[in-house]
Amino acid sequence: MSVKERRRQELMSRVQDKQMTVAKASRLLGVSVRQGWRLCKRYAGHGAGGLVHGLRGKASNHAIKTSVRQAVLKLYREKYDDFGPTLACEQLKKEGHHVGVKTLWRWLLKDGLWARRRRRKAHRSRRERRECLGELVQMDGSHHDWFEARGRWCVLMVMIDDATGRTFARFFEGETTAAAMEVFGAYVRRHGLPHELYVDRDSIYRSDRQATVEEELRGQGPATQFGRAMKQLDVKLILANSPQAKGRVERMNGTLQDRLVKEMRLAKISDIAAANAFLNKAFLPALNRKFMVKAKVPGDVHRKPPRGPKLDEVLSFQEKRRVSNDWCVSWRNRIFQLDRRHERMALAGREVVVREKLKGTIQLLHQGHTLRWRELAERPSRPRLKPIVSNNQPWKPPAEHPWRGVPRVSLASAAPTRDLHAERTRTMTVLLPGKP
Repeated sequence: MSVKERRRQELMSRVQDKQMTVAKASRLLGVSVRQGWRLCKRYAGHGAGGLVHGLRGKASNHAIKTSVRQAVLKLYREKYDDFGPTLACEQLKKEGHHVGVKTLWRWLLKDGLWARRRRRKAHRSRRERRECLGELVQMDGSHHDWFEARGRWCVLMVMIDDATGRTFARFFEGETTAAAMEVFGAYVRRHGLPHELYVDRDSIYRSDRQATVEEELRGQGPATQFGRAMKQLDVKLILANSPQAKGRVERMNGTLQDRLVKEMRLAKISDIAAANAFLNKAFLPALNRKFMVKAKVPGDVHRKPPRGPKLDEVLSFQEKRRVSNDWCVSWRNRIFQLDRRHERMALAGREVVVREKLKGTIQLLHQGHTLRWRELAERPSRPRLKPIVSNNQPWKPPAEHPWRGVPRVSLASAAPTRDLHAERTRTMTVLLPGKP
């Protein structure tokens, strides 16, 4: 018996012993006099058991039938054994079983199909949502086995509005600069340019190289290709110092890794193209209807892309190269020959910008002007003189060569020659008569 029922037993026993009237006992129990007489009669006829609720130990009149409970649990074991109670209820409703989340949660706990989870995290200060739609957008790549061994591993690039929680996502083979540019371009074409973009400190968004002299003179630090594009679009790029700093997109990654994986399993999707089509047509609209909230300040502050270069030209890879004397530009083991029509621009020795769009189109620019060019299979080789073939054998002059001096002859065959020493002696005697 409960404390309330024991209190009733005590007062009804006093009434039965004529120590208290029914009216006074009813006033102390907080019931009407009529209900007091009912309790008195039940106590007189059945004793303390008459004061206990009649459904004690029995199933509720509103309880779900045992057959329905068994059918739901059987279906859960067959198809949704790794689903949480909330997501499992949503899927069960599609199959005609309308069960509350708490009810299913109790059933799963009782049958050992679900366990209580307690999560303890470090204390962090809460950051309030931004007030307007489009004021701040968080972006992150989620690496996961999205197709559960039915296909290759891939990454889901997720973008979520900070004020409303509106989510935009797309699958790619890897988290690269091209993937970040492509998903951002798709978001801008659909919703517009946000004022700020919150990302992590990945090398896609942050550069560790030392600033060049030109960047130091301009007072700018080194920027990546994505950072250069955001500056050109006038979007402030914010780098988070921890995953918790951009917790909204991190929590959405966890939600998608649970819900989206199981939805694609039920839809039998196993490739990126079908997954992106499923995201755009079915999953994301339903997800935003369920989790999107209203902004504090109504209105959309997304901006249109600025006038000037097109969006696909800004979201591209751009590098500077110097034109050689033969009017060729080398870039990533490729050689571009500039057209002769640009001869008046005297481009030899000057810098041009090589722009590669996400679709692979190449453009050469000089001071905003597009240049004409053609790609060469290889750089033209310079004409070389035919080398002189020389004999490396040691050479000896012949016997009659002047380097060898006077040739030697035998005394028998030699002709009479002049005595040069005697002649020199006589000459000196004539020139110096005083000398002996």
